[in-house]
Amino acid sequence: MLMAVAGGSVQEMERLLFAVLLQLVVIVLFARLSGVAAQRLAQPLVVGEIIGGLLLGPSLFGRLAPGLFDYVFKYPPAELSMQVLSQIGLVLLMFQIGLDFDFSHLREGRNRRAVIGVSLGSIALPFATGFWIGHISAPHLAPGIDPLAYELFVATAFSITAIPILGRIMIEFGLSKTRLGAVAISAAAINDVIGWVFLAVITAMTIAQFSPAGVLRQVGSLALYTILCWFVVRPLLQRLLRYYRARGDALPNNLMVIVLGCVFLSAIATYRLGIFAIFGGFMMGVLLYCEHDFVRAWKAKVADFVTVFFLPIFFTYTGLRTNVNGLDSASLWFWCALMVGGATFGKFAAAYGAARWAGMAHHESSCLGIMMNTRALMELIILNVGYDLGVIPPNVFTMLVLMAIVSTIVTAPLLRIWLPKMGHPVPGRAKRQ
Repeated sequence: MLMAVAGGSVQEMERLLFAVLLQLVVIVLFARLSGVAAQRLAQPLVVGEIIGGLLLGPSLFGRLAPGLFDYVFKYPPAELSMQVLSQIGLVLLMFQIGLDFDFSHLREGRNRRAVIGVSLGSIALPFATGFWIGHISAPHLAPGIDPLAYELFVATAFSITAIPILGRIMIEFGLSKTRLGAVAISAAAINDVIGWVFLAVITAMTIAQFSPAGVLRQVGSLALYTILCWFVVRPLLQRLLRYYRARGDALPNNLMVIVLGCVFLSAIATYRLGIFAIFGGFMMGVLLYCEHDFVRAWKAKVADFVTVFFLPIFFTYTGLRTNVNGLDSASLWFWCALMVGGATFGKFAAAYGAARWAGMAHHESSCLGIMMNTRALMELIILNVGYDLGVIPPNVFTMLVLMAIVSTIVTAPLLRIWLPKMGHPVPGRAKRQ
């Protein structure tokens, strides 16, 4: 009897392993193919990976070959395993995003007026636009969901800018050392800091069900945790980094174990505080962003594995939640168009207007408005948080995913049109990564 039970459990484990490995092969290979195809169309690699994740979901693969789609993706234990992998990858990715936050941009004296105006404007106007669209769409698209929570998440989704993708696009177009590039990356950095604060606070408010005492407790706990990390954990990590010094591209194994342990413990801590675990990963990255030797060694030894292996899992996980086929009426497509148009116009108008107010030329201001519309990865993270909290319904999730994709896809083609007008040469195509 015991042998029969043991044999059954072994077979079930082998079935689970087979299903997970099959999904990983499909996801990683298709993501790479989609990324290469995007690069041939002069788009960043990550744009292709996002679209690849969408195509692997029910919107295309599930519609064209439903039997094969179910065989690959609909084995419940494997679904849970892939969700766990995607969240582990997201924690590590948020750690890397924290490492990439160059806060020196926020102290840049040159073009300070433009940076402050663009960053605040490109948060305020899109947030207000998103809140208004959330308010008028809530009775139609989110019945039964707390209207304020829904409105706040839509507003936050409208206001974010994806600094990792923007930075990559700037490198490809040779904008990193230009005045336009300095203003764009500085404004995007401030934009993202404010956006993540919004997300943390709104998440805490939603989990506390907008109870004033509950919100204050969770926000206060998060603030105390941030202070503890900055003034206690950060000095300890800096001492450890000096002891296990990274040299060149070499990252000592003991140091890697310590850092990974800290990242995961931080994720556990923010989860226990009632905030999503991804904030813990981001916090650890922010603590170490100025440790340049460590950052260089981490990128050389670990970063590529996170982006090649874990990132496509997250994109596919998002794609499996996105069903364009669910937008099956003219009214739903109207709301989708309103969200895409409102988010794009609000971001462009705010950045353009602030840049003109700061004395930048028309063409420069137009390019800045285009660049600040890049959302991509950061948008998807916010949408998944809102979806997991139950405040973004499936159809709105699909609309906002399409908004993130469209606003990112149009960035490179529009820059190719506008950059020559300000006398800046453009490359022939995106660089391969």
